[in-house]
Amino acid sequence: MIPDPHQPLIDELDVLLEKERDALVHGKLDILPDLLEQKEGLIDALNEIDGLEALQLQPLRGKVLRNQALLDGALRGIRTVANRFSTLRKIRRTLETYDDQGRKSALVAKHDNKLEKRA
Repeated sequence: MIPDPHQPLIDELDVLLEKERDALVHGKLDILPDLLEQKEGLIDALNEIDGLEALQLQPLRGKVLRNQALLDGALRGIRTVANRFSTLRKIRRTLETYDDQGRKSALVAKHDNKLEKRA
């Protein structure tokens, strides 16, 4: 059997997808941009190969889909935290009450971040 000359590229992408999964699972989001750059380079190199069979890349498809699901989950988590922080900031600035007619009213506190000097 003749070894496939493209297999080293496929193997390198396979290892990179495992690194990406590890980063996503362990919350190492800071290394994702570097991994993405490497992944794009490998995918571009694979796209330039004539005669590459889809069957050769099939094992990578599942890993790509798995990593995409992990990335989507991480993004949802980040958005949830950002929304929660936004809500907490709003709560600190506003006191919402109801009057005797059941109408909601909000008291917005001015909060100046100034340093006060005292003698």
